[in-house]
Amino acid sequence: MQPNEVMGAGCKSCGSAWLDASYAYADVATVWGRGLQHRPQSLWRYHEMLPVSGPDPEISLGEGFTPLLRAYQLERLYAAQGEIYVKDERQGPTSSFKDRQAAVAVTAMRKAGIRECVLASTGNAAAAYAAYCARAGIRLWLFMASQVPAEKMREAALYGAEVVRVSGTYDDTKRVAAEFAARKGIHFDRGAKSIAGKESMKTLAFEIAEQLGLQRSEDAGAAAWQCPDWYVQAVSGGIGPLGVWKGFTELHQMGLIDRLPRLAIVQVAGCAPMSQAFQANKASADPVVPTTLIHVLATGDPGPAYGLLRNAVLKTGGTMFSVTDGEAFEAMRRTASRMGLSVEPATAVAFAGLERMFTEGMVAPGETVVVNCSGHTFPAESHVLGDQYTLSVELGHAAVQTGGDGLSSAFNNLDEQITSILVVDDNPNDRRLIRRLLRAYKQYRVIEAQSGADALAKARDQRPDLIITDLTMPVMDGFTLLERVKGDPELAHIPVVVVSAKSLTDADRALLSRYSDSVWTKGSFETSQLAAHIASTLGDSGQADARPASTDEPAWVLVIDDEPRDRRLLRRMIESSGDYHVVEANDSRSGLKLAYEHRPDLMIVDVNLPDINGRDLIETIRADHLLRDVPLMVYTAQELTPEQVNFLSQHTQAILQKTRDDKQVFVTELRRVLS
Repeated sequence: MQPNEVMGAGCKSCGSAWLDASYAYADVATVWGRGLQHRPQSLWRYHEMLPVSGPDPEISLGEGFTPLLRAYQLERLYAAQGEIYVKDERQGPTSSFKDRQAAVAVTAMRKAGIRECVLASTGNAAAAYAAYCARAGIRLWLFMASQVPAEKMREAALYGAEVVRVSGTYDDTKRVAAEFAARKGIHFDRGAKSIAGKESMKTLAFEIAEQLGLQRSEDAGAAAWQCPDWYVQAVSGGIGPLGVWKGFTELHQMGLIDRLPRLAIVQVAGCAPMSQAFQANKASADPVVPTTLIHVLATGDPGPAYGLLRNAVLKTGGTMFSVTDGEAFEAMRRTASRMGLSVEPATAVAFAGLERMFTEGMVAPGETVVVNCSGHTFPAESHVLGDQYTLSVELGHAAVQTGGDGLSSAFNNLDEQITSILVVDDNPNDRRLIRRLLRAYKQYRVIEAQSGADALAKARDQRPDLIITDLTMPVMDGFTLLERVKGDPELAHIPVVVVSAKSLTDADRALLSRYSDSVWTKGSFETSQLAAHIASTLGDSGQADARPASTDEPAWVLVIDDEPRDRRLLRRMIESSGDYHVVEANDSRSGLKLAYEHRPDLMIVDVNLPDINGRDLIETIRADHLLRDVPLMVYTAQELTPEQVNFLSQHTQAILQKTRDDKQVFVTELRRVLS
């Protein structure tokens, strides 16, 4: 293709904004069928199927041909009967799969004589284009939504890009960028609608098929292209899977693979127009206003990309679904701690989706799954790790100099912190009471699960030192959980303490005597007794009474309000009402970050917030499995309509008016909700 055709803004014949490229497939099949092992290990080894004839040595950074890693750890975690592979795009020049798009697009720009470009981005494409444009001598105007983390903006600016921060959503940013480009007469990169964008992503499919074939072939020099059964990717605008699907389709057309993969398109629940439309069996996706903290995936209007992806998904029986921010952050930690892969939150969405696919039985025994590990983590935000990611050893001067009791005390303290207890109960109030009880006596690390199935997954993942479980829970009850734990050789050694209100039959008692270390009836014991028993079971006999039996961990209260005066007033009222820790946020996104970090016992929110309105914030909280059980109070000056009152009554524990309810009413409600 001619450079000007590659960079064209639309079809000259029909006027369509979506352009595509075709190739001499029969000729390419003959060459590729003999194998490409002697070609350079970059995406340019597939140059016959790219719109640009080859790399520009002044621009190329060795992009492409990233590792395809076997995920043995995940296979064991999910008890997979097939193979799981990770396409490690973190190894690209700027640590994301967008390097492919930037390499091909910027090379095509230079060939076309383009010296200035406008791009709208949520983060990864920004860094990639900035780096490649710097090498090509192309001035880059980079428009980014204000919610994009400052680290991403600074990285792009470091490469010399002109960074323009837009106060609005990513879709607003795209419109502003396009208007700016039109007014200035500057080339505007159209992402998934451009030939360079889609064609570059095809190389992911080519590499996966070639690498799978090479790994499984007994003859290292043979050409043995193979197709996975599933390809999994987190999606924002859709350029990645659109290109990957085209790549697999072309390999199939050339006879190099015998089938097409099923696509698993995973979105984040706070911005999931594609998955919502797919689950509703709709042919088009309605735009949404993003509420997710994962800004890289915050494309609220997917446009025609949804229809194309939907057709691809339906063709082979794939799927589209969403996961929450909380599930993604959990997957982010798990991927790092179990596989040694540090991934960005957007990539973690794909890994959270992978877990859902196995837990819900979407993957059949013997099937091969490939996950696009689309990018490396940037400097971690606090909510990703939470408040228990470090351990502390505090040594007094005397302990450092002489050792003895001071040093022994420090190590006892460390022993507590590295001891983890999994608390399993579908009642969030009971979980919260046990958590606060444990932390009042010891500095144990407490993990919570709201069901037997959730607990089993967390037990396998985090290997707690002790499990405290209820018996009556939906889906998988405590008895089944006990049988699964004690039947797993890697978990059977973990002591289990049952705390339940269930009336036990003789058969229940017989099973519990075999599988549990003790059984406690809710409401029939002193908290100090249970704490002492747990400490004794863990080998800390006699130490649980080191703190007074009446000691209780202060409750954490998160206040989300954009009015500084109201936040100060709330803090004073809360702190004067009891032993409470108060943290504050001035908008919804900051509030969500603090909620993930502190896991508060109560959240107090205003209805009028500057970024995400209170109703959308509450819906986001109630949809997230990590936050949905946190009690909510609404404290607002807005006159509420009957419809708003009805909604808030269903999703919150209290509704208070700033202008009507006095301090005593507020304190009474605060204590009631926290009781």
